[in-house]
Amino acid sequence: MGDRALSFMVGWGREDVPMTYYMGAVAAVPEARKAEFVAHAREAWEVIFKPLGATAAVETWGDDVPDGEVTSMPMAVKAEPGETVVLSWIEWPDKATYEAANARMRDPAFAEVMAGMSEMPFDGARMIWGGFAPVMSERA
Repeated sequence: MGDRALSFMVGWGREDVPMTYYMGAVAAVPEARKAEFVAHAREAWEVIFKPLGATAAVETWGDDVPDGEVTSMPMAVKAEPGETVVLSWIEWPDKATYEAANARMRDPAFAEVMAGMSEMPFDGARMIWGGFAPVMSERA
């Protein structure tokens, strides 16, 4: 067992041991702009998230995301006809790194970093996101 796995197991639930932290997001992306979305996600990883300390990024394209009657992922992001719901998550080494990255992204000077990036191929106003602390993690 590697040192990282052992420290993960030993530190689980302890406030004094930094734990992996996640930023999750859900958005509606026009189906016709899937390739642009993937390219933009790769660009955001290289230009924003990786340099700010993220350890991994996963982008998923919905292929079994049902509409709901009371609530659903499509309803949450006000998906329109011709749009697909995407689920994304960014892994951070700990909450402190995530918070520092968020502070940096909110700094007006960060606009210079973003200036050269391609335009988001979806309506960011309908994206929902937040930070999440793991409470269970298993792998086969």
